[in-house]
Amino acid sequence: MARKEPNSVDKMVGRNVRLYRMAAKLSQDELGRKIGVTFQQVQKYEKGTNRIGASRLNRISEALEVPIPALFEGVRSIPTSRHTSLSELLTQPRSFRLARAFSGIADDEIQRCLVELIERIAAHRE
Repeated sequence: MARKEPNSVDKMVGRNVRLYRMAAKLSQDELGRKIGVTFQQVQKYEKGTNRIGASRLNRISEALEVPIPALFEGVRSIPTSRHTSLSELLTQPRSFRLARAFSGIADDEIQRCLVELIERIAAHRE
């Protein structure tokens, strides 16, 4: 029997679970304990490999303290291009850490300089 690929909606919900879990500073193990599953199961949810049932989705929203609709953000606008979506980008640990640190910088001029620096670095690597 052929292995079924994860559904795009399951992937997007999984990315959102990961994003909100990281924002809540919870490990996969901690979230798993809160919702009654193993960290491996949380990994599968976050990858979209396993679908999240309605009652489990409710437990996840309670554990992360977000409304259920927040876990479906971006579902209607799932990108069809090869570009990285914002939610996909923010689920990468370093991107999330960078965004969190950047938002803590109050000085607009420093923020502008950092953006220009990072854009120049990225342009040289392409």
